Amino acid sequence: MTSATLPLSAPTQAERGLLRLAARLTAYVEHRIDRRATKRSLALDLLREQQARRNDPRTVDHLLAQMGLNRR
Repeated sequence: MTSATLPLSAPTQAERGLLRLAARLTAYVEHRIDRRATKRSLALDLLREQQARRNDPRTVDHLLAQMGLNRR
């Protein structure tokens, strides 16, 4: 009786394949989540930097003067 139930306790080849597929899909999804989180944090850092940067009104006048155009 023990020999009849012993093979049933191990996963079949199809079940092992499904487990490998599930592990690959999980790794792929986690990689995408990490990549999106990295992109989001970079975008937020750039946005904070742009908002913190102060615009100098003389910069435009200086660039126009370098191009030989009249100042505003």
